[in-house]
Amino acid sequence: MIPRYARPDMVAIWEPESRYGIWLEIETLAMEAMAELGTIPKSAADEYRRRGKFDVARIDEIEREVKHDVIAFLTSVAEHVGPESRFAHQGMTSSDVLDTCLAVQLARASDLLIAGCERVMAALKKRAIEHKLTPTIGRSHGIHAEPTTFGLKLAGHYAEFARNLDRLKTARKEIATCAISGPVGTFASVDPRIEAHVAERLGLAPEPVSTQVIARDRHAMYFATLGVIAG
Repeated sequence: MIPRYARPDMVAIWEPESRYGIWLEIETLAMEAMAELGTIPKSAADEYRRRGKFDVARIDEIEREVKHDVIAFLTSVAEHVGPESRFAHQGMTSSDVLDTCLAVQLARASDLLIAGCERVMAALKKRAIEHKLTPTIGRSHGIHAEPTTFGLKLAGHYAEFARNLDRLKTARKEIATCAISGPVGTFASVDPRIEAHVAERLGLAPEPVSTQVIARDRHAMYFATLGVIAG
């Protein structure tokens, strides 16, 4: 993100440290679910939770060699965890981590935007009441028309932002989706209960039908909604 145009709390969501932190939590939660199901040793999940960490510079270094972001990340974590890390990512595909992480990031970003909309609405409401009798020229066909009040104009903006807030909440709900379904999304190599476990812990909903990636219409609608609000 361009620093001069972005707020620190929004920038933080998209920094590499935040992204890899979410990746680590996804992998750890998946391992804990696998351990509960008895497909991997509980000691491996416990060790991954206890010792799991990463180094961004090291990930970049490994990726330059292996040409794969998730492999580079898992290798970096494995250097800290040790032999038990061999059970990480079992049956999963890269998109399980990438798409689920993006959903977490977009949901967190949405929370900031929702709070922003609510602050704008509060300011509009206050000023609309303050200026409910402040006369101003109305306009029609690009020229002066009958008089109106500045408060009424602000009330119109308030009503529009109320609709935008509903739109944003709907878009957030739709984008907050988790997929841990393995290669091509068939669950052939990963139990659906693992997806349910990860989704619940991250505050997401399982993707009902995954094709290895989360359906992109969700993202299209999300960003279209942001475009409507920005407009």
